[in-house]
Amino acid sequence: MQNATKLTTVATLAEGESFLFTVRERDGSEEEALVVHTADCVAAWLNFCQHETDQRLDRGTGAAIRDGEIICPKHGSMFDGCSGYCDNGKAADSTLVEVDVAVDDGTVYLTDDDYTFLHEGGIDDDDDMPSSSSHLSF
Repeated sequence: MQNATKLTTVATLAEGESFLFTVRERDGSEEEALVVHTADCVAAWLNFCQHETDQRLDRGTGAAIRDGEIICPKHGSMFDGCSGYCDNGKAADSTLVEVDVAVDDGTVYLTDDDYTFLHEGGIDDDDDMPSSSSHLSF
């Protein structure tokens, strides 16, 4: 696989879990991204809710995923893990920003030419996180 960077393995990333990593965009800015593993797919998205772009879906401890949907920890909007589409809550009718990945022989690779892998984990792994107003508990 040409121009691909190994991220993780499907065996390591259990169904219903996420893998957080940091990338550099073409303009030089850094972004967080997450790979999610659902019953139907392995997909990757930039790590922010479409309702509030400063709201991280994975705050460094794994994204909340239920029945194949990624749940925004602040407002409870639920994004389909395979399509990124949200049909409920404050982010309804929006779609997460996709990051291209491929699975080859059980290994998950970053294949998106718009992003360069920097490191595993978030940009700033600190405890300065927005509060939650979600009615859901995890």
